[in-house]
Amino acid sequence: MTPLQLIKLNRLMEQTSGRPEILVGLIDGPVMTQHANLTISNIREIQGTQTGTCTIPSSLACIHGTFVAGILNATRTSGAPAICPDCTLLIRPIFPEATKDNGAMPTTTPEHLAAAIIETVQSGARIVNLSLAIGTPTAQGQRQLQDALDFAASRRTILIAATGNQGSMGGTVLTQHRAIIPVMAYSLKGRPLDLSNLGPSIGRQGLGAPGEHITSLGPSDTSYTFSGTSAAAPFVTGTIALLWALFPSATVEQLKSAVMQTTGGRRKSVVPPLLDAEAAYHNLNAQSSRN
Repeated sequence: MTPLQLIKLNRLMEQTSGRPEILVGLIDGPVMTQHANLTISNIREIQGTQTGTCTIPSSLACIHGTFVAGILNATRTSGAPAICPDCTLLIRPIFPEATKDNGAMPTTTPEHLAAAIIETVQSGARIVNLSLAIGTPTAQGQRQLQDALDFAASRRTILIAATGNQGSMGGTVLTQHRAIIPVMAYSLKGRPLDLSNLGPSIGRQGLGAPGEHITSLGPSDTSYTFSGTSAAAPFVTGTIALLWALFPSATVEQLKSAVMQTTGGRRKSVVPPLLDAEAAYHNLNAQSSRN
């Protein structure tokens, strides 16, 4: 089974490839924007502390940013998931390319993430993908991040955040805030991956998405295959972008309710359900027909 089949996204992608007015924020590493398989005309850079275009193609920051961008914005013939190539991707780099790494999920500070979220929302993003982890927090940094998430919520922006790959139980401000949809990784057999972090808020307000052996773009002509919650989060981001393209008058509450299937009452499990894009589409279509 393919990742798109797992979450029943194929039919939705047949109906739309997105719309330019759907602005999707990507707070991640820089992206190889000149990649032949990216829809360059629909990529914009948010000026931050560093360039949004890769300068060190072999860096984890560049590889990670380009990989996630490919899931969202690659051309449909690229071999990447390429969920929403006609949506506008707003790149806000947050990982420096010179940082040494050990192959783990890229990490940032709460202060840097807070600034990036505010800049991305102010630039018009309606959906923001956060395939990242937070390093050792400080009390001041946590307050700044909380304020940034409150700001995003006040601007009616949906944020999708990877839950992390430590296989631990608990939560952070990124998995507990009302503006966030936390995303854990599922195998291609539809089972939660052991590496995914779990917790009450993740089970209550989150979703599962494909996160096992996901193939997307690399900075060069070669593709990359990753596993983990960083790869899972953009499947939820892209699905919401397509739904918003098809139902432009839908509210944030309607979109979140549709993808999370919350009509069945309050969830009690620490494991969120797997995203069902087809069910979300039918839910929104039924609401649209009643209005």
